[in-house]
Amino acid sequence: MADRADDAAEAGRRLRADARRNRARILAAAEEVFAEKGESASTEEVAARAGVAIGTVFRHFPTKRDLLAAIMKELRTRLVDEAAALSADAGPAAAFFDYFAFMVERAARVRTVLGLLAAEGMGAEPGDQIRALEQVVGELLEAAQRAGAVRSDVALDEVMAILTATCQGALHGAWDDDLRRRTLGIVFDGLRPRA
Repeated sequence: MADRADDAAEAGRRLRADARRNRARILAAAEEVFAEKGESASTEEVAARAGVAIGTVFRHFPTKRDLLAAIMKELRTRLVDEAAALSADAGPAAAFFDYFAFMVERAARVRTVLGLLAAEGMGAEPGDQIRALEQVVGELLEAAQRAGAVRSDVALDEVMAILTATCQGALHGAWDDDLRRRTLGIVFDGLRPRA
């Protein structure tokens, strides 16, 4: 009897792990497909790219709107996680400037997903994750300022305003890599201490 119960528990854990992996594959595939194809992207294409059956997609995300909202939630989580990883692995200057560049690059890549969310009548509303993002940007900023890599007179609200404006420019202007790099160079020059 105990062996059967153990086998059933193990099967339940495997099923949950498989479901989590499927969900992650679906979200990654959906982000790529929507970015490439825009409004013409289909759920069938998402399923094919993820390597799952269409029913698996609908089991996790009953509507396209649910799928788009989940992509944005996943993106916000990744943005917060990336800041934590850079804080742990890079020096304060590199962490701050690399994260700023990462945010602007991500904004350009999710332009289509945000447009589709707007078309569905869903804004990408702030919330706990956005506040968490602001907190990690603040921590990166303070560390960079202590290291002398960012001007001491720059405040978090100013950095968030510049970051938001730059992300919006990349998002709505469909900046290519060269324009993004040149623009960030100018922004970073303004944030660095004066000689």
